[in-house]
Amino acid sequence: MDEDLRSLLAGGKQEDLTVDYHLSPAVNSSAPYYNMYYPELDIDCEFESIPAFASSFFPVLYSILFVVGLMGNALVVWVLTVFKKIRAMTDVYLLNLAISDLVFVFSLPFLTQYSLVNQWTFGNAMCKIVSSAYFIGFYSSSFFITIMSIDRYLAIVHSVYALQIRTTTHGIIASLALWAVAILASVPGLVFFREVDDDNRTQCIPHYPGSGNGWKVFSNSEVNILGWLFPVSILIFCYHNILRNLQRCHTQNKYKAMKLVFIVVIVFFLFWTPINIVLFLDSMRSLHIIDDCQTSQRLDLAMELAEMLSLVHCCLNPIIYAFVGEKFKKYLCEAFGKYTHFLLICKGHSAFNRRNTDRHASLYTASSQSSFVGSVL
Repeated sequence: MDEDLRSLLAGGKQEDLTVDYHLSPAVNSSAPYYNMYYPELDIDCEFESIPAFASSFFPVLYSILFVVGLMGNALVVWVLTVFKKIRAMTDVYLLNLAISDLVFVFSLPFLTQYSLVNQWTFGNAMCKIVSSAYFIGFYSSSFFITIMSIDRYLAIVHSVYALQIRTTTHGIIASLALWAVAILASVPGLVFFREVDDDNRTQCIPHYPGSGNGWKVFSNSEVNILGWLFPVSILIFCYHNILRNLQRCHTQNKYKAMKLVFIVVIVFFLFWTPINIVLFLDSMRSLHIIDDCQTSQRLDLAMELAEMLSLVHCCLNPIIYAFVGEKFKKYLCEAFGKYTHFLLICKGHSAFNRRNTDRHASLYTASSQSSFVGSVL
């Protein structure tokens, strides 16, 4: 099993520090079956191994995600800080979203090494740092996706009021507050994760106090509520009202904006819902509501697939929030046009420099519609 990643996200298997425990098998074992012990259920299960290709698949996947996530998010940071500069609240949130994904990406090289050698070789301090970075990146990414949706909601649904509060200063203050909450939410990773020697293997896993499952259930519930339930609820509310307003907006970019809205909601729901469902079921197992061997085996396999799916999201954020947006594509093309010779990339975006407002419409209507669609794109 890919126990390193599951331990980081799901909180690992709960163990009593005073008794022996057994963890899930690693993906690079060659044995066809394993004898697994579930501390939550107090049962032993014979578990069929994951196919052998998984031992090389996960390290390759982590490596690809690291390269793509690093390049995509670093490019966003470069364009916003070096070329475009930070001039609006949306820019502040987009920059912080890219930074949060970079923090999340920071953990991937360590997970790659962990999967390859099936041991933690970086020491106890790095175990705590990497675990904390993983959770900080996870929470902050969800938070900034959420606040960007609120920002778009205010700009479109309450455009007059938004002129007063959508400032760079307010964006910086809100970002600092979200980082503080994300760091606070990741404290359990810093406190409980540590380097452990077990059966001649060094692992980075959590050690919860006592013999109960309370801390594990708390950790899973924290991810479910802070990382998924609140963001999804806010996204649905904001984008429902945004779509209602866009239907009354008569501009040529109306359908582009509506398409982007659907992409934001669907992608977030698609990539983060499976892992949260599995974590909720894992909490049910810890509370002995799920108490049979076969269901536990299927739950562990589902965790593998859900974790793999959730990791992809850090690479998609630059595409969804930056490269799909018309304004950012303009800045990106101008940056490449200035610093490189690949001017053909920007050929399709030259219309930005020639765009004029409709002189037959009122000034208020034209500026309002431009603000509406520009806030989403």
